[in-house]
Amino acid sequence: MGRIWEQENRYRQWLKVELAVVESMAQLGQIPAQAAQEIADKAGFDVERIDEIEREVRHDVIAFLTSVAEHVGEPARYIHLGLTSSDILDTSLALLLREAADILLDDIQALLEVLKRRAHEHRHTVMMGRSHGIHAEPITFGLKLALWYAEMARNRERLRRARETIRAGKISGAVGTYANVDPEVEQLTCAQLGLKPALISTQIIQRDRHAEYFSTLAIIASSIEKIATEIRHLQRTEVLEVEEYFTDEQKGSSAMPHKRNPIGSENLSGLARLVRANAIAAMENIPLWHERDISHSSVERVIAPDSTILLDFMLHRLTNMLDRLVVYEERMKANLENTGGLFFSQRVLLALTESGLDRDEAYRLTQRNAMSVWNEGGTFKNRLAADPEIMKHLSNDTLEELFELNYFLKHVDTIFAQVFEQEM
Repeated sequence: MGRIWEQENRYRQWLKVELAVVESMAQLGQIPAQAAQEIADKAGFDVERIDEIEREVRHDVIAFLTSVAEHVGEPARYIHLGLTSSDILDTSLALLLREAADILLDDIQALLEVLKRRAHEHRHTVMMGRSHGIHAEPITFGLKLALWYAEMARNRERLRRARETIRAGKISGAVGTYANVDPEVEQLTCAQLGLKPALISTQIIQRDRHAEYFSTLAIIASSIEKIATEIRHLQRTEVLEVEEYFTDEQKGSSAMPHKRNPIGSENLSGLARLVRANAIAAMENIPLWHERDISHSSVERVIAPDSTILLDFMLHRLTNMLDRLVVYEERMKANLENTGGLFFSQRVLLALTESGLDRDEAYRLTQRNAMSVWNEGGTFKNRLAADPEIMKHLSNDTLEELFELNYFLKHVDTIFAQVFEQEM
């Protein structure tokens, strides 16, 4: 990913756009075909020479064009005819962001494959589902992974849409009026480059497109942080249901040799903040003075490489982390039993209402016994069995049936089908 944003590649994309414009003008008979061919044959640039010229002229595109002209010679007078710098900068930026999006889409696909494999591996690995951080009702670890898969599949579609939105070029001159360049040149140039011509522009392509792109990267980063945060919670010593892979040589703390910390997940949580902050900067680039000012340019020189490189790294790190994630199934079972079966409370509530009790009364009786377990220990089933107000509405056999764990998992396969079969 970093290669995309190196000076060499950036200038290569500028040259690609300039050559496409030359070719388009030659096709339309606006410049001599022989000159266009000579330009194509000789065109090149020297990064050090561009830097040298820019130190004098203090304008990167002029420095670039001067270097190209030194390679081409006399026909260079046909390069950049009727154009403004942003025709080249914005059109080439679309090429760069599209290339970055393709890498990120490959990254997401690799992550989806790991999520799918591990979800099926743990389809029936029972664990406690939590809300507000408190035990709720059982789920499986496979369902948690399937949830992440579904979200990342949506992120893949978001990025595809953002890639299409950013796939826009403009060759329309100083304020977008085509005063000195034929609109057909824009059409032909964008077709050569695999871009769509912007329907209308000023000196620049409008920055709502870029804001959508960087906001999409921020959403993906936030989804990564969501997964990382969950891993951090599940790795806490008191929970310890999953753990980041810890190598034999790895050390967790300079002071405490026993430590095995979720450093990968914590790293991802921190990096997500940067990608989100960059999305805000992209949105602040939308309002510019009149037909264009330069305030967006310095921002994009930072956020374009930073956000794409960061997200590329984050997706790779998360993929490797999940691929090697250690899952403690026995600890999941032990935690499941931690509250003495309180997670069956909704089943009891429903059974009591089905027996004819008013719902508020059924809730009161169920909660009274649940709170006794919270405060005094024991098992929920034994508390219920010893409560005559409960047992006059439930038989012993019914009570046993209410504490059947598989009741909560009967639709796991249905959910898996909903998540994964639509992806086939």
